[in-house]
Amino acid sequence: MKATAKAHTNIALIKYWGKRDEALILPTNSSLSLTLDGFFTTTTVDFQANLTRDQFMLDDKPVEGESYQRVSNFLDIIRTMAGKENLYATVHSKNDVPTAAGFASSASGFAALAAAGTKAIGMQLDNQELSRLTRQGSGSASRSIYGGFAEWEMGDKTDGSDSFAVPVAPAQHWDIRVAAVVLSSTVKKVSSRAGMKRTVETSPFYSGWIDSIPKDLREIKDAIKTKDFEKTGSIAEANCLKMHATTLAANPPFTYWHDTTMRVMQTVQEMKEKGIPAYFTIDAGPNVKVLYLPEDEGKVKETLRTIPGVTDVILSKPGQGISYL
Repeated sequence: MKATAKAHTNIALIKYWGKRDEALILPTNSSLSLTLDGFFTTTTVDFQANLTRDQFMLDDKPVEGESYQRVSNFLDIIRTMAGKENLYATVHSKNDVPTAAGFASSASGFAALAAAGTKAIGMQLDNQELSRLTRQGSGSASRSIYGGFAEWEMGDKTDGSDSFAVPVAPAQHWDIRVAAVVLSSTVKKVSSRAGMKRTVETSPFYSGWIDSIPKDLREIKDAIKTKDFEKTGSIAEANCLKMHATTLAANPPFTYWHDTTMRVMQTVQEMKEKGIPAYFTIDAGPNVKVLYLPEDEGKVKETLRTIPGVTDVILSKPGQGISYL
């Protein structure tokens, strides 16, 4: 009972920031993302009758502690759905993503785990069912089931049955590019989960952030449909800044930015002033993602690589959804 699946990370253009239910991972707002071809996780799940507990290997190294527990707890959900509660698995994952540095490695990780785990145990889920399940491992992972642009609908039911991602536009709809500007591969001091909780509970800016989301979502979906790059980029950039403003107003305040993060943001603004359309977005980490068009790739890459403190610039196109290997 073995299966292998591959899932790509996604970058949220309209951010997910905050939960209304911690256990079921139900968000306080809907969000929208672009799946990237440049970062992915490949996971093999093998259910074996002779095992007495799950085993988890990440990049060929055994994992224990909190990360192991998250994976095993997620497999419990799959086992319960399949009616095979006493069947344990070996999980081998390879991450082509810097872990816990703001590149949504949990998104590709749990999407690949959900796809491989359900197939290995003999279940056949459609994408909506898979997205709903994946959400319970990592909220942003629900969007990585799909390629291209996807919206995670927050839903309003308390059981989470209407909280899952839906496709907005496939990868081939629009050749929009993303440069991932790598500043730090170190593990961040405030995890996304802890940061969200603190912000929701203490930031006076949080209600304003929530109130702004429906308009941002409506307008960015229109812009994606018509391939309006300036509008798409402007909305994404503003949404990112609003999200990070909520963390600065939390108690105690915190930020995921480094000094180099600020330098990259300033450089992107300068590129716009020089007539190169480029827009930044930043998730819960120091690294910056820059949206640009294919014809500007050379200039964007060259400019970003010259910034002091930048260790790498990795270019991505729109990526595909879940695949089985």
